[in-house]
Amino acid sequence: MIEAGSVAPADQRRALGLSTFAFTLCFAVWTIFSILGIQLKQELGLSDTELGLLMATPILTGSISRLFLGVLTDRFGGRWVFGLLMLLTAAAVFLVSIATSYILLLIAALGVGLAGGGFIVGVAYISAWYEKDKQGTALGIFGAGNVGAALTNFGAPFLMLALGWQGTAQIYALVIGLMGIGFILFARADPAHGQRQAESPTLAEQLSPLVDIRVWRFSLYYFFVFGAFVALALWLPHYLMEVYGLGVATAGILAALYTIPASLFRILGGWLSDKYGARTVMYWTLIASVICTFILSYPPTEYHVRGVDGTIRFSLETSLVMFVLLTFVLGFFMSLGKAAVFKHIPVYYPGHVGVVGGVVGMVGGLGGFLLPLTFGMLNDVIGIWQSCFMLLFVVASAALIWMHFAITGAQRHEMGRGETVRDLPEMSTPDSFVLKQWDPEDKSFWESKGKAIASRNLWISIPNLFLAFAVWSIWSILVVKMPALGFSYSSNQLFWLASLPALSGATLRLFYGFMVPVFGGRRWTALSTASLLLPCIWMGFALQDTDTPYLIMLILALLCGLGGGNFSSSMANISFFYPKGEKGAALGLNAGLGNLGVSGLQLVGPLVISASVFGSLGGEPLMVTLSEGQQQPLWLQNAAFIWVPLIILASLAAWFGMHDIADAKSSFKQQAVIFRRSHTWWMCWLYLGTFGSFIGFAAGFPLLSGMLFEDVDPVKYAFIGPLAGALARPFGGVLADRLGGARVTLWNFVLMVAGVSGVIYFLPEPGQAGNFYGFFSMFLLLFISTGIGNGSTFRMVPAMFLLLRSRALGRGQEKQAEIEGNRESAAVLGFISAIAAYGGFFIPKAYGTSITLTGAVDLALYGFIGFYISCVVVTWRFYARPNAPAPC
Repeated sequence: MIEAGSVAPADQRRALGLSTFAFTLCFAVWTIFSILGIQLKQELGLSDTELGLLMATPILTGSISRLFLGVLTDRFGGRWVFGLLMLLTAAAVFLVSIATSYILLLIAALGVGLAGGGFIVGVAYISAWYEKDKQGTALGIFGAGNVGAALTNFGAPFLMLALGWQGTAQIYALVIGLMGIGFILFARADPAHGQRQAESPTLAEQLSPLVDIRVWRFSLYYFFVFGAFVALALWLPHYLMEVYGLGVATAGILAALYTIPASLFRILGGWLSDKYGARTVMYWTLIASVICTFILSYPPTEYHVRGVDGTIRFSLETSLVMFVLLTFVLGFFMSLGKAAVFKHIPVYYPGHVGVVGGVVGMVGGLGGFLLPLTFGMLNDVIGIWQSCFMLLFVVASAALIWMHFAITGAQRHEMGRGETVRDLPEMSTPDSFVLKQWDPEDKSFWESKGKAIASRNLWISIPNLFLAFAVWSIWSILVVKMPALGFSYSSNQLFWLASLPALSGATLRLFYGFMVPVFGGRRWTALSTASLLLPCIWMGFALQDTDTPYLIMLILALLCGLGGGNFSSSMANISFFYPKGEKGAALGLNAGLGNLGVSGLQLVGPLVISASVFGSLGGEPLMVTLSEGQQQPLWLQNAAFIWVPLIILASLAAWFGMHDIADAKSSFKQQAVIFRRSHTWWMCWLYLGTFGSFIGFAAGFPLLSGMLFEDVDPVKYAFIGPLAGALARPFGGVLADRLGGARVTLWNFVLMVAGVSGVIYFLPEPGQAGNFYGFFSMFLLLFISTGIGNGSTFRMVPAMFLLLRSRALGRGQEKQAEIEGNRESAAVLGFISAIAAYGGFFIPKAYGTSITLTGAVDLALYGFIGFYISCVVVTWRFYARPNAPAPC
């Protein structure tokens, strides 16, 4: 941060003026689909949901890109990053003008979204030019570039009437391209550029502030004040035309009355934040927003009241004048809130403005992406236009309540301790939940205290993991029922929906496995479980409409991968609590009973979708036509809604019932040593054979058996295999504790080879119907063997890495070997869980690919046999034979 007087005021004004003008144009481009989309909907015949997706796609790119653009700006400076960004955006906007299909428009929209990422480039660039007591006002002026949305709402309709939507896009491309060239030529490097180049921080050092929960507090506020602003800027023209019957030009002008104050008054918000404090401004913002959205959410209603002298009739509705006034007030206070949020960042994180601002901006932008999508789906499902404001009322109220309790809690901490707390009190770890001394290998400590604490954490962890697996596997049931209910997806598309949760879950596991030592097991378990609310609630609405685009379903399938990611962090966390001799059983219980979420879903799912469990709150059913011609209602959305209350309860139990272990804290760098251990990669191969098979068979069995045996309802049998596999896992852990993990794993893979051979034997062949019960019994054998193998392989890892660290450190270093062995084994457990989860993607896709190529599933099954034979060889060579390199 610069000192007062060290930079000439003329240079400051030059940087601020150029950046603000550039950001105004970027924001105008970013919201271009709010106007073009109206005509595109008519020409391409788009539904409300498809239109919402098109308008929201640039917001997604603009949101996600902010983190990366922030990192680049912190490293290379704003001049070149901002200029090149505008040139890339110009190319994307030109692509819009020549697009001839919806898919091509979506691809172009991804590029248009880069314009939204320009915000964080400008924030980092401007912050480097101004001293602390002027940054709020300077950033407020820069943020007024949001008025670009008003320019689009006001000017684009007239351009479109004169030039058509293609000509309008080309004008936008030309203007933003010229601005990019001008910025590179006339802007100057910021005063801190030379210092950054000299220091050259690593990527890990740049990202280090993201561990601070305060960053995510700022992100929460920005989700509403900015995300809702963007969403309404996109949605209001469409809303005004449909609700009040206005023309496109009039709707654009009135929508500008919302976006202009939400932009220009951001300057005032920065000044007020400097003068009165950001907390006060945030209170004003959220209280006013709650009031405005409550009034706007009230739909036109006719009342019939039986009076003394007859029926009294009257109606209530928000007039156009009142609507414009309320949106103006809402935009005004949102502008104050946006400035208040970003006032904090350069003060608390002067050397990381780009990264921290990028994350905060990314979360806010994601609000702008998710909210328009949700507005469209709420219209389709609820059928009330005011439902968008109902949703915003809920979000604003939740933010206000959370902020109030957070601030009052922080004040109590500050007064009691005489210091400023680092985190939100509800996000911090009280001393009573931190285990500062933890030595499970000490028998007296274990028996007197440790065992009870470990058991408590284990039995809270299990239901959280159960719910994670249930959400992760939810599509295995949905894809079976969707075709009969009117979702017109091909077999290959259905296999993709069944496979994608495994793909995203496996990828998330790569990161989740390292989170426990960084954030703490208690905090991460609670937050990661709570994140499952997003896909469950969203699916509950999307599944009520058969016209929901397939792309939306793909996004929801990917979001269900959040449940898959939880496994690696859960197992890593529990591994810290138990001594070596009991890790196998403890990890087996955690994973085995957690894996029951798959069978629980496949058992409970068919039951809850057949009844109106939630009454009118759960929405209307879809109808399926039975073979007798009768129609049966199915509430497919209940398969998602049923988990919502349980997720809330489990998250609270983890938050208030679990512990963090102080000794388990470590950085990513300390854990990353596992990538240099060859046994990490061999264990990835083996665990892919056990757990990858378990989750892949669970995801693919219902759909595969339904295709092969058309007279059988696979849903009735789907839960049995995962149930048997989950129950077998603790047995595998106990067996490995007694006989050795490598020995159990070796013979388990031999059993799996026999199981797949049996499946092939009972398959239908040309002219033969096959034998479903033989087919099912062989799959049951495979599920049981995968469960045993899951338990035995997880027992191998802690024993193996403790042995390797003891060898490396030598005698007299037993305690250090234990610490390093536990730390590395926890990281390895998380990492191999991530790799193994890809089996949930590859196995269903292998079925689909084999059927597409050969018309049968045999080719995929022969491939499985070859893979399991390779697992036998690896287990014998490295772990099970006499004088093996790492016997375990």
